[in-house]
Amino acid sequence: MDLVTRDLNAQPSSNLNRIYITFKFLTNMRKLVMTFAAALLFLAACEKQEFNPDGNYGGDLQFRQLTGAIYTTDMGCTGVNVNLFDSKDDVYLDGGPQGPNAGSGLPDGNYYVKVTAPDGNVLGFSNDPVAVVDNGEFVQCYQLVAILYTASSGFTVLGYDDTPNPGGVYKVWVSQEPDFQNNASKTDNFKVKAQVADEQYELNVFKFYDANANGKYDEGELLLTGWKVNVSDEFGYNEDKFTPVLSLMLNAGFYTVFEYMPTETSWKATTPTSVDVTLPPAVEEGEEPVTSVTVRFGNLCLGGGGGKTLGFWSNRNGQALIGADDLAMLVDLNLRNAAGAHFDPANVAAFRTWLLGGNATNMAYMLSVQLAAMALNVHNGLVDGNALVYAPGAQNANALGYISVNDLIAEADTELGLHGTAFAGDEWRSYQEALKNALDRANNNLNFVQATPCPFTFPIVEELEEKED
Repeated sequence: MDLVTRDLNAQPSSNLNRIYITFKFLTNMRKLVMTFAAALLFLAACEKQEFNPDGNYGGDLQFRQLTGAIYTTDMGCTGVNVNLFDSKDDVYLDGGPQGPNAGSGLPDGNYYVKVTAPDGNVLGFSNDPVAVVDNGEFVQCYQLVAILYTASSGFTVLGYDDTPNPGGVYKVWVSQEPDFQNNASKTDNFKVKAQVADEQYELNVFKFYDANANGKYDEGELLLTGWKVNVSDEFGYNEDKFTPVLSLMLNAGFYTVFEYMPTETSWKATTPTSVDVTLPPAVEEGEEPVTSVTVRFGNLCLGGGGGKTLGFWSNRNGQALIGADDLAMLVDLNLRNAAGAHFDPANVAAFRTWLLGGNATNMAYMLSVQLAAMALNVHNGLVDGNALVYAPGAQNANALGYISVNDLIAEADTELGLHGTAFAGDEWRSYQEALKNALDRANNNLNFVQATPCPFTFPIVEELEEKED
């Protein structure tokens, strides 16, 4: 008689007990089956599969991100991130924490090592996990040519093949797994000078004034002289330049070109401020090789555009400009008052009272007074309606946030026609606030795209020279 039958027979008069015991038995059996299934899945995931040095290793097991770092160094193992070498024989590998105070090093254990070209093509592999980590650090430095086997020999001859990269760039990898999954690997790049191609390539850098704020260089746009930029690579080349940078000759490799922003905060970038450049650039099969690359950075500056503020339109000077035609223009707009009702000014005095009472409790009211001021600016010829202003958050602005004054007025008027109130908690309040801010800044002459460049300066970095006593 099994255990369940004994328990059931022990209390023949209690149906509730029978049901309870049966339920407990089934629950325990379910837990046992689930535990057994989980164990099988774990064993299957941990089973080793056939190794392929190119990284084509079967299975989808994901590994946690490795802590620590590896870095190439010299024969004395005294340098960290020494990554420019005269020959392949000079390259040694070390590893440990990310930095002196960076916490955890590499997990302890044995590591496979491989060297690839930058594109991932395997040039050498260690065949076995030869690098040993103890207490988070390599137990010694490893000369790469002494622990790797060349791919061209079928991984039977010591060393690693020459990189096909014309800049002499290699990538070294370590992992406790022979498939070198990205999140289970650490890498570092290095460069061998003896293999750098003699041919050099031309880099040009220009700065253009993006007066139409479209984020691209248009033929005829003004080129700026004296804008500070930087060109660098990961192997120690790092040089500041001033535009235009013409015919800068560089070895093949990967470079980063970035622009500095000037001291004056009125300047805005309209293109990415950092660009990665490959020399020589890749070309399609059959195309002529390209030996020159040009980088263009676009910027513009913001400033005044003739705007007058709420204060002006509420004082005697502003009121003197408001005639019947101005009042008719204002009536045609969807202006709102504090309660959200339409406001149609019957006279200048009523308009002044409404203007001075504007507040943001109902954001539609505050948007209305800023809209009215800008509409008067345009109507009286003080502001060019076609002028561009910076209006982040405006739905009709371009991808960079720029919009014409006329379009900004139209967008604000449309929104006020839809929502006469915008109290705290209303989902459209932040949108109305963005429109209000753009109009407010324009009325205060802060966000107009200037037709010509503003002055620009860059901080002077003084190099301190050591003085002998």
